[in-house]
Amino acid sequence: MFKSSARALAAGVSLWAIQSGIAHAQSGNSQNQPATLDEIVVTATRTPIDITKSGSAISVITAEEIAKESPRSITEVLRRVPGLSITETGGAGGVTTVRIRGAEARHTLVLIDGVRVNDPSTAAGEFDFANLVATDIERIEVLRGPQSALYGSDAIGGVINVITRKGEGAPRFTLSAEGGSYGTKAARAAVSGSTERLSYAFSLTGFDTAGFSRYGYRIGRIENTRLWPLESDSAQRLGASGRVGIKLTPDVELEFGGYASYNGAQYDAAFGDFPDTPSQSQQRLFEGHSRLTAYAFDRALRNTFTVSGSRTNRNYRDVSYFGFPLSTSWMRSGYTGDSIAAEYQGDLNLNTFGLLTFGAKIERDSLVSTSRDVVPFPTPTTETNDVAQTTRSLFAQHQITVFENLRLTFGGRLDDIENGDSFATWRTTAAYDVANTGMTLRASLGTGAKAPSLFQQFDPSYGTPNLEAERSVGFDIGVDQRLMNDRLTLSATFFANRFRNLIDFAFDPDTCAPNQAFGCYLNIARARSTGVELSADMDIVPSFLRMKAVYTHTDAFDRETDQRLARRPADEGRLGLIFTPAQGLSIEPAIIFVGTRYSTTGQQDKLQAYARFDVYADYKINETFSLYARAENLTDTRYQDVYNYGTTGRAFHAGLRATW
Repeated sequence: MFKSSARALAAGVSLWAIQSGIAHAQSGNSQNQPATLDEIVVTATRTPIDITKSGSAISVITAEEIAKESPRSITEVLRRVPGLSITETGGAGGVTTVRIRGAEARHTLVLIDGVRVNDPSTAAGEFDFANLVATDIERIEVLRGPQSALYGSDAIGGVINVITRKGEGAPRFTLSAEGGSYGTKAARAAVSGSTERLSYAFSLTGFDTAGFSRYGYRIGRIENTRLWPLESDSAQRLGASGRVGIKLTPDVELEFGGYASYNGAQYDAAFGDFPDTPSQSQQRLFEGHSRLTAYAFDRALRNTFTVSGSRTNRNYRDVSYFGFPLSTSWMRSGYTGDSIAAEYQGDLNLNTFGLLTFGAKIERDSLVSTSRDVVPFPTPTTETNDVAQTTRSLFAQHQITVFENLRLTFGGRLDDIENGDSFATWRTTAAYDVANTGMTLRASLGTGAKAPSLFQQFDPSYGTPNLEAERSVGFDIGVDQRLMNDRLTLSATFFANRFRNLIDFAFDPDTCAPNQAFGCYLNIARARSTGVELSADMDIVPSFLRMKAVYTHTDAFDRETDQRLARRPADEGRLGLIFTPAQGLSIEPAIIFVGTRYSTTGQQDKLQAYARFDVYADYKINETFSLYARAENLTDTRYQDVYNYGTTGRAFHAGLRATW
């Protein structure tokens, strides 16, 4: 959370930098995608930095790109970033995870305005992206590679930082409404602005769809053998966000911010004799923070104090059918994961000796879970877990520029878990501008660590209290080349990671406790991943045609069995063309390609490669109104993200947006 708050601080600083005119985010720019000069990011170093001077592989997704996906799924826009693998379980509202560079989903740290929102109540502490609703988001920064030296636990694979809008200038109002296939309806409202001493931004988003059956939809071997149609599984989402900043003095600013979402979804058990079941989930996510930023010593030292917290509440009505004649099993369960934190970050300007960033954080995570059987034999509600633990952290980082065009960073962090493991991590990066060539060389090397989750340690049935942290070491080396007067930018990055001490579930009577006859969690797994990330951004015909492409090749293997890790395609990418044939009109056809992969560990349940064709269009009628449309999977390609779970067929959506 220290990292979270610093992240939040960073988010605030980034937006402050943008507001100050230091930078303006351009659509589609990234460290592994083309960036304009002076684009400022904050995730790479926890402080504002020109993206072209960062030694890290970092991508920026802008508000314009996010708006194209509407409130249906933020994760779709993440496909524009190299190195990410997206898994959505049966359409909108289903469990959705993001893996970075072959790491596990639990190794992706997610921040909202600098606040860590990974769920302490899940089995491994991962974040479910189904809870991320497209409120008024200013930008998303994606930092790839091990980042524990900056952000502590969970950041082995990388960091996804969601930054909501910070009000600026005259009051700005936005209203939009849309409808489309599968009975989909969505609406959004937002207001933002600022005065000399006050800034504000608030937004509200709603989404509803009748959906399709998560189990078996458009999977011929399932649909063709059924005696009756599959039932549709609906989803509803609500999201709200807000930020208020108060400038107390020219050197002191106070900010309050929050984010909340609701995700209600029907789902299918997908096991048993009749997997198409009327199960129901309800998830609620809350995040809040207050942040004080104060400059000292003639603004040479920036001090940031952050108090923050998040809560994820999940409730399930799980229904399963078994046997002949049919027997019904119905269970209710609930999980609440809380994180509260206090953090300090200092940024000391050393002039020609660079910038020193240092800080400390204390964070407490807790888990409460309950369950009860409803059918066939009702039981009272039982509290299955009520546990908590505190983590204390210290970190420091030094950034310095030498020889005018070589920028170096060195950083380290120590995390100490109460009555548990302690781990130290480090990270170093370099970025070198080759004079008069438009070329930037960059590299990073660092270690990562992931603390065992509360469930893995303390669950009475499967937990192992003395688990150690998972560890990794990784590096990347890349080159960015600008050509044709910056109309063409090419980027290439090679990366490699080694993971050890990974926590896995095992049936080991010699290691598990006597009461764990069905298995327990142990530090037994090792893995490796290597790959290449490529991207290109070309302004083919200025003001008429632009091309953006990303491609990733990943080899991710279990080091014990030498088998491919599940749900990591060897090849995936996206190609988009942006046409502006008339003033105010933008049309973007895009092809998403995902190669073969396995849905289950042990190279089981192979999923075939697929290519999906989507089209986005936006027409600005006048200064106030815009029409937009989106066509998904125009070729009606049949594919699966998860074995036996359906995906969208050909679908169309259209809406009207008003901004004034």
